[in-house]
Amino acid sequence: MSLRDSLFNWDGMANSLFGPLDPAPNAGYDDPPARKGFFTDTSICIGCKACEVACKEWNDVPENVFAMLGTSYDNSHSLNANQWRHVAFIEKPAKATPPVDLGMPTLGAAPNDVPEEEKPDFQWLMSSDVCKHCTHAACLDVCPTGSLFRSEFGTVVVQDDICNGCGYCVAACPYGVIDRRRGPDGDPSVGIAQKCTLCYDRLTDGQRPACAQACPTESILFGDVEELRRTANDRVARLHEQGVMDARLYGNDPDDGVGGTGAFFLLLDEPEVYGLPPDPVVTTKDLPTMYRRAGAAALALLAGAAVSFVGRRP
Repeated sequence: MSLRDSLFNWDGMANSLFGPLDPAPNAGYDDPPARKGFFTDTSICIGCKACEVACKEWNDVPENVFAMLGTSYDNSHSLNANQWRHVAFIEKPAKATPPVDLGMPTLGAAPNDVPEEEKPDFQWLMSSDVCKHCTHAACLDVCPTGSLFRSEFGTVVVQDDICNGCGYCVAACPYGVIDRRRGPDGDPSVGIAQKCTLCYDRLTDGQRPACAQACPTESILFGDVEELRRTANDRVARLHEQGVMDARLYGNDPDDGVGGTGAFFLLLDEPEVYGLPPDPVVTTKDLPTMYRRAGAAALALLAGAAVSFVGRRP
């Protein structure tokens, strides 16, 4: 092996950051179980926030100081260290598309004498957001302590007792998911990076994550990622047949900037409407180039020093 190759595994680094891969075997697991994840169908989310409550109860996540924003009924605001699941309430002008037929019994709106032209012209978009458990996870790449690790299920988990609170992962996440916990002085978890673990402790015991277990409409589906992708594609096709042409999948493309995600979503509008980046890219994508240039610079310095030493007069 040449000195250049011994300094850095260029091909291995590039392969770990680009292109489709199965994250658990890539992380070194022998014969791991099928990759697990979430498919969140926002078209049947009713905004009940049962997933938020279940997540907090099971994972002992502290309560937020809930406060109405003044511009939305959403009182939990965003994903953060104290909010591993967040149901967004998005109000937008209504479009002239037929309603989605959920196949569920409903009473409909109460009859009233208000003319149609005087009724509010808006619609709600509900979306239960969560950590994406990226195939190429920048938070893993930058963690200096090994606090973040790839589980045998292909998910990304934080180990509280190893995290030193450096915050590198916070800046690296292209979705702004991971966050350091804030709270009163004396709380040992303050400053520690926190996010959804996909209920790793429940997975190892053969149980579903708490949020999926609690969802009353099965908007949050849990299972093998490849099977969920087929389910998601079928759901979009059915919605298109019903005339809901805005239905689309987000995070389902293994060739996108993060290699696809373990938690992906069916959206009824552009990702930006939901506060999601339209074209996320793993923030460590330039690491191979950076290391290659650093290695070349080191070799040049060594060569210069060697020439200087050999050329020195006795």
